[in-house]
Amino acid sequence: MTVKHWTDEMLDDLASSVTELRESVTELRESVTEVKDSVDGLRITAQALLQVAAQSQSRMNQFDEEMAVMRQRQAESDQRFNVLLEEVRYLIRGNHGS
Repeated sequence: MTVKHWTDEMLDDLASSVTELRESVTELRESVTEVKDSVDGLRITAQALLQVAAQSQSRMNQFDEEMAVMRQRQAESDQRFNVLLEEVRYLIRGNHGS
């Protein structure tokens, strides 16, 4: 088995490589932290948008219900008007016929 002796230059290169690797790991950690922060921000924004959408849907459902009630009332009002109109026509025909 051969024993390899490390020279000062080899040790310096190794130390430099280790330092670069540490810096890379530190940068990677910072990037991961930034990504996590961005994801958290997106999650909060998405939750807020979902809440707004749910509120809007609820308002639309309420509006639809109110419109249905208004249409029903309008139909009833139209029906009463038509009955009154027929009664007026009947009375007018009765007065002309006499």
